[in-house]
Amino acid sequence: MQKVIAWRNGTIKLLDQRWLPQRTEYLVCQKVEDLAAAIEGLAVRGAPLIGIAGAYGLVLGIWRSGAGNISADFRKSYLRIQRTRPTAVNLFWALGRMEARFNSLIKSGVKAEALKKKMLQAALDIHHDDAATCGLIGRHGAELIKKNSTIITHCNTGALATGGIGTALGIISTAYNMGRVRSVYVDETRPLLQGARLTAWELARQKIPAVLICDNMAASLMAAGKIDCAIVGADRICANGDFANKIGTYSLAINARYHGVPFYVAAPLSTFDRSLKDGSRMPIEQRNPDEVRRFGQCRAAPGKMAVFNPSFDVTPGKLVSAIITEKGVIRAPFGRSIKAISG
Repeated sequence: MQKVIAWRNGTIKLLDQRWLPQRTEYLVCQKVEDLAAAIEGLAVRGAPLIGIAGAYGLVLGIWRSGAGNISADFRKSYLRIQRTRPTAVNLFWALGRMEARFNSLIKSGVKAEALKKKMLQAALDIHHDDAATCGLIGRHGAELIKKNSTIITHCNTGALATGGIGTALGIISTAYNMGRVRSVYVDETRPLLQGARLTAWELARQKIPAVLICDNMAASLMAAGKIDCAIVGADRICANGDFANKIGTYSLAINARYHGVPFYVAAPLSTFDRSLKDGSRMPIEQRNPDEVRRFGQCRAAPGKMAVFNPSFDVTPGKLVSAIITEKGVIRAPFGRSIKAISG
């Protein structure tokens, strides 16, 4: 797997996921606005990876600052990156962790150049910690997978979306290496095809047997008894287990419940937002109508056709069989188990 994101000599180098699987192309972000545009345009995506990118972005925002401007530049960078994606709470978690570190360093009187290096180390730590977290999620989740399982997944939750092997896809690859996975069904994930373009690409590179399907084929497969479990990621999980994930996840969860298929959610603790009691007030990002009007570069609808294009939907926790985190697997009642595991 190519390096998805890295700090390089005062810039952020990231894999531009908009071009996959046709070609491998990298962006070099020299300014915070470059990074913000990359996040908004989905060149870099996936809740954990957005958090990592945001952390590096704050370093980028102060890297060339003079001592007298560093606090103002940090604040300006923070506010710009904060506006990029409203739903994925990992972004706000990472920004908050970096802000706390910055304020601590300012308070202790650390000089500007030393402060920049320490802030870079803080971002590197977030990146490293996510890689370790993905490994733990993979191991905990693999224990739930029965031998010879066929799994369905939605969107992309692998190395392209995280700092490590992935969340849901990390579980799948870990279980496959343990000899427990026969095959994976990959939802194409409309409208931007993160499943078809990215998950299928990752599975092919790992030589994991996989079959691509249209999103609306999942119910038929479950009715035919061809799915043993579903595993998806999450962008924000509420205190009661309700969670936001890529649009189409809710339908998959309903289908799984109706057909008696276990439905698992994989996410780090940084994805939990206990300030929200349930999903009714979840902030849901609305995206460009042309993402639906077009299919890649081809127009698929009249140019002025009205479009409803939420990036995420909210799945009720009561449809979730278990949530897999770096600290282990939790089950209903989620209000109690989430509180216990997240301290």
